[in-house]
Amino acid sequence: MTTQELLAKVRRIEIISRNISRHLFSGQYQSTFRGRGMSFSEVRDYQYGDDVRNIDWNVTARTGEPHVKVFEEERELTVMLLVDTSASTLFGTKIQSKRDLQTLVAAVLGFSANTNNDKVGLLLFSDKVEQYIPPKKGRGHLLRILRELIADSVMESGSPEPDRREAGASRYTGTNLNAALEYLNRLMRKRSICFVLSDFLTEGYTDTLRQSARRHDLIGIQIYDPVEAELPNVGVLHVRDPETGGTAWIDTTDAATRAHFGRVFQEATEQYRQQFTRAGAGTIRIGTNEEYTKALLGYFRSR
Repeated sequence: MTTQELLAKVRRIEIISRNISRHLFSGQYQSTFRGRGMSFSEVRDYQYGDDVRNIDWNVTARTGEPHVKVFEEERELTVMLLVDTSASTLFGTKIQSKRDLQTLVAAVLGFSANTNNDKVGLLLFSDKVEQYIPPKKGRGHLLRILRELIADSVMESGSPEPDRREAGASRYTGTNLNAALEYLNRLMRKRSICFVLSDFLTEGYTDTLRQSARRHDLIGIQIYDPVEAELPNVGVLHVRDPETGGTAWIDTTDAATRAHFGRVFQEATEQYRQQFTRAGAGTIRIGTNEEYTKALLGYFRSR
């Protein structure tokens, strides 16, 4: 993909995501994620029933009439997008890969935050933290985040453009959510809204997840492909594990084999759901064949 093609794709996703966030998510986002404090707004004439503790004595003395300070909720928030870039997210059997869907969801969340004048940051992770972009405001900053998300997908899928990883590193990358959450906990001292977009094919992050959920408003978004949940009966397949490079032959005509694969996926999904729920974090699940706007709106409304 050339630079011109990359920018064209960024522009297409920007238009789609901005329109969705503007027409569907602006009100839901604002009512779901509220500010954490009160800030001074203005001074007005005292009215019967006003709290006398809010009287502005300087203005009252200067005008000779009682005036009170008006406060409003601080709307400015910080939104962090933690996006899994491990090799397993490149998988997809329907209209898009898991990575493509992650990019769309992240873009919609980012533009929703931008519409509400919130800061947005990005943390890309695989078996380690790949890249961190500090939270900032503005469309230009959001487009940079979008470019990084798309460029990462392009590089991982075989583009000749240079990879972020050091020369000679294996293209088979696993998932280390624990490392990403540890990095988040060290870096982000202020309470933030953190969306973790991943297929959650990983373990060993329970304790760090609890720490993150105490410090931040944490929401996990599991992106999955329907074939992972139900292996189709299509004969004998030669498959490769995208995170280890290991290969195997699978006879999908065998009902026990299909049941085993479905059971492994369900166990991984249930582990993700339970760990996030016990930590006090939110959970969302979206398939690559599903309408992601419905899943996001459903979660926002449930809060």
